[in-house]
Amino acid sequence: MTLRNFLELVEIKAKTASVLPFLIGLCYSYYHFGVVRPLEVLLYFVAMVLFNMFVDVWDNYNDYKNAKNLDYQKDTNIIGREGLPLKQIERLLFILFVGASLIGIYLVYLTGWPILLMGGFCFLVGILYSAGPKPLSSLPLGEVFSGFTMGFMISLICVYLSSSSEFSWHAKSLFDLFLIALPNTLWIANLMLANNLCDKEEDESNHRYTLVHYLGVRNSLCLFSFANGLALLAIVLEVALGLAPPTVLLTLLLIPFIYQQNRLLWQKQVKSETFVCAIRILALGSLTQVLTYVLGIFI
Repeated sequence: MTLRNFLELVEIKAKTASVLPFLIGLCYSYYHFGVVRPLEVLLYFVAMVLFNMFVDVWDNYNDYKNAKNLDYQKDTNIIGREGLPLKQIERLLFILFVGASLIGIYLVYLTGWPILLMGGFCFLVGILYSAGPKPLSSLPLGEVFSGFTMGFMISLICVYLSSSSEFSWHAKSLFDLFLIALPNTLWIANLMLANNLCDKEEDESNHRYTLVHYLGVRNSLCLFSFANGLALLAIVLEVALGLAPPTVLLTLLLIPFIYQQNRLLWQKQVKSETFVCAIRILALGSLTQVLTYVLGIFI
């Protein structure tokens, strides 16, 4: 397996979907509790990246093995297209899973059972995302699970590890963090929605009936646009409620860019041309939210 094959197999370009929620959780923890525990946070970051890579390899592996469309299996999926040995893929899956698990167990030892429950939930979603007779990715719930797990749970675990002695499990605390994580949650869900929009025919040929199959293309595009608007509203609300510094409002300067990318996806839903619109919105929107949050902390 070449380095290029490995990077495509683990979908390295999509890692912003996990790194940026981690960073916004770090910002929130420092802004509200004034504390960050470097060892726990660093270990969590490594475990998170390892497991995220496992999920993407696992997804490609299951898509290849369960494909009903032989053209997809041979020409589109990286395993078939590059002729990668399944035994090699299985060894990589084992290494990534065990590495993330061992670090997770050590974090449970350092910080307590809540990490076991939260991490266990994330592991379960990651495994069931593409495994079993009805994988989450082939159901109309895929957007919900991917957005909630990566957008909210990653931030929640980061905040808890950074400030476990100060963090409280009250409804208000969870709501505050949910609002901070909501832009990422929606943009990550939109990433999967855009992917399913572009892959509608291919998914149906593989007996994958996603949300787009049930809503139709036009309603799915309306949902994509609504989620973008709600993400921007959440940014206004988090500043209004004192959950983020006023500098985070600078993220709203991206409205013309988000509108433009949104419009491009409405015009055509082609994987090689417009799926990148959702990636750009997530990457630039989330990165700007993090950078303006950091700016507010230091001024």
